[in-house]
Amino acid sequence: MNSKLAGCLASAALALVHASAFAQAWSPSRPVTIIVPIVGSTNDALARIIAPKLQEALGQPVIVENKPGAGGNIGADFVAKSKPDGQTLLVGYNGPLAINKALFEKMPYDPQKDLAPITLAVKSPQYLVAGPAGDFSSAKDFIAKAKAAPGKYSYASVAVGSASHLTMEMLKASAKIDVTHVPYKGATPAITDLLSGNVEVAFMVPGNVQQFVAAGKLKLLATTGEKRFRSSPNVPTLVELGYPDMEATSWVGLLAPAGTPQPIIDRYHDELVKILRSPDITARLQDMEFEVVASSPDEFAKWIALETKKWGAVVKATGATAQ
Repeated sequence: MNSKLAGCLASAALALVHASAFAQAWSPSRPVTIIVPIVGSTNDALARIIAPKLQEALGQPVIVENKPGAGGNIGADFVAKSKPDGQTLLVGYNGPLAINKALFEKMPYDPQKDLAPITLAVKSPQYLVAGPAGDFSSAKDFIAKAKAAPGKYSYASVAVGSASHLTMEMLKASAKIDVTHVPYKGATPAITDLLSGNVEVAFMVPGNVQQFVAAGKLKLLATTGEKRFRSSPNVPTLVELGYPDMEATSWVGLLAPAGTPQPIIDRYHDELVKILRSPDITARLQDMEFEVVASSPDEFAKWIALETKKWGAVVKATGATAQ
């Protein structure tokens, strides 16, 4: 073996050793920030559920910071433009990752090019709920009254481009009703207005409204799942009510800036999957009617691509806009 070849082999071996050591030893050198691009939602709840566990695993403080606005684009863009060093993560959902690309005329980032998927954490169908101003006995009653009085009723969404926005636009198209969209910056203000009677209905993930349904302050009219919820077996799905296209899923995952080294992505993926699948966290998420997914980065990337295609078609078919 000549000396040049021996030197190349030695260099390659050393590089593999360094890569292996990095993969095993990487940990953040300062506090980690998890950006939530919305306020007071299950996205925020998920971040705050996993943050203490992640902090324990990484040995550094994990701070949850809300950066709402522009349908989640402000927070997602902040992460997309952050240094890819593992110090900044995004809690992403349908809107800024799959819907907004079709909904907004201009995007400050490309969800599939500028962000690195780590794991699709959870997913869930939605509740169609009515507040005290919506005197509806059922989903059929709501649709009938909305048909009889076009433009009379309004619906809240947690943000422009969210699943709660586009799901109602799907129902409007399917049921041929006219209901006015009132977008908010997060679930908390949307639910506040729903409870106070300023809007009549909304699509929400269960975790955002369960307590109000249980207290009788909101009425559960239907769900958007393939089958009925375990916790509400008497509430029909919209599919079984005659709207076959009304299966709509909300989902939440974690991402890093594009270009983040693979060993960092792998470390986060390993720790997050352990956390999500731990019995106590799984139980808390299931109580919120979330299905724990804990996918691989590649599976999450494929999911985002599929959802982008699906919701893009919904935006085109319904004529929904960001305004």
